[in-house]
Amino acid sequence: MKNSRLTVFLLVLCFALWGVVNNMSDNLVPAFQRIFTMDQDRAVLVQVAFYGAYAVLALFTSILVEEFSFRTGILIGLAVYVCGALLYIPACLRQSFDFYFIGIFVVAGGCAILEASSNSCILAIGEAKSAIRRLNFAQAMNPVGSIVGIFIAQKAILAHLNPATVEERLAMTPEQLRPIVHAELTWICVPYVALCLVMLAIWVYFLRHPIVTEMEGGSRQLAPLRTRCMHVGAAILATALPFVLTGILFPNMDKLAWMLCGMIGPLACIAAMPAYRASFKELARTPRYVFGLVALFAYVGMQIAVWTWMNVYGQKELGVAPDVSANYYILAIAIHIANCWAGTWAMKWIAPWKIMATYCVFGFLCCMGTIYLPSAVLFTVCGVPFSANILALMGISLFMAILFPTIYGMALGGLNPKCFKLGGPGMIMAILGGAVVTPWMANVISAKESVFFGLVPMMDFTWDANLRTSSGALRASFFVPAICFAVMFAYAAIFRGTPPSARR
Repeated sequence: MKNSRLTVFLLVLCFALWGVVNNMSDNLVPAFQRIFTMDQDRAVLVQVAFYGAYAVLALFTSILVEEFSFRTGILIGLAVYVCGALLYIPACLRQSFDFYFIGIFVVAGGCAILEASSNSCILAIGEAKSAIRRLNFAQAMNPVGSIVGIFIAQKAILAHLNPATVEERLAMTPEQLRPIVHAELTWICVPYVALCLVMLAIWVYFLRHPIVTEMEGGSRQLAPLRTRCMHVGAAILATALPFVLTGILFPNMDKLAWMLCGMIGPLACIAAMPAYRASFKELARTPRYVFGLVALFAYVGMQIAVWTWMNVYGQKELGVAPDVSANYYILAIAIHIANCWAGTWAMKWIAPWKIMATYCVFGFLCCMGTIYLPSAVLFTVCGVPFSANILALMGISLFMAILFPTIYGMALGGLNPKCFKLGGPGMIMAILGGAVVTPWMANVISAKESVFFGLVPMMDFTWDANLRTSSGALRASFFVPAICFAVMFAYAAIFRGTPPSARR
């Protein structure tokens, strides 16, 4: 029995859906910064919650799909998203950033389970020799969702932010500020809750229709249902327990450290189960896989950091409003999408690692342009100004194309099939990069002094009280994605070629 076209279409649509959610979350950083009048280092906790959830739940997803199926993972991922999105409603009513932090974590948890299941499922539904190209095709729908997410964020979130500055908000009484904040938070809730309807429709379809893969059923004979439920239950308990204990014992713990503590439980659960422990040891002894995790960590961190601070960069360098600056983001995603399709098409003739290495070189050069090129306006299109450094900033997105699925496919290429269901979702742990690299970049942006500042002594370091940064600090922060491109180039150069067991 083969998968129906509608089944494959909805599976690929899932790639677009988490793209929508990912890029709406990027715009929550500047939105919450204004709504709650907070600094970058606190607003960036949005990304810590979102991408920390990926790291925490990746290994849980490995156990889930191993004990049941990719389809089960997709169903649970969709359901968890819906539950998280509904938490935005009480968060809005309470006007609580901490409550939003929990809601964002649950939403991202659903996306993490969905993405970990879907990526591996796409690799498993066809021939191994075309797996990387097939994943690139499916991943090309992710930026399509991203541009939809940006458009929604621009029209439903950023456009409804009250124009009051930080100073004006601080001067207001609580009675004056409360209705303004309520209106802004309501518009944050609307798109997330509306997406629940789409997620529920896909959930109902996959509940009634199977997904056929070459390796469904796992690396061993399926245990009795009761045993499999016990294994998944143990994984849930191991995942939740560190969060509860650290939250009770250390209520003021740094949020990123809290996320890292949350990874202890799933790792301990994997180590405690003999079948998983053997697969984990084999993965740990596979350099292509281990360094693939590092490269994917660098990629996700670079992508999220650049896209998170693109809006602030446009506001600071060209003095435009947040909703106008969002146009740079939309155009950057558009050229990213075009290059995803172009790169996937080129893989018919050019080895994926060669395209990846080339893109990393040009991406590094675009980072340098973002740092050093001038901000004088070169031309204006429909009221949106463009400068050399803005064009370089958009060029970074152009050369991000095909990197994620290529690294993912290269790392899993040639793996022992017994390790695939653990290794595939395990790769999603690397999405932790978004929770680590983005705050790193935020620390440079909001700093009055940094090691990177010595590399841009000619820049203006006049402090902007509204954006909480300076032009020099903002430009210097792009050394961070430049380092990430260098890491990815090294991976492509060292692990080039096709693994022996993947050759046909």
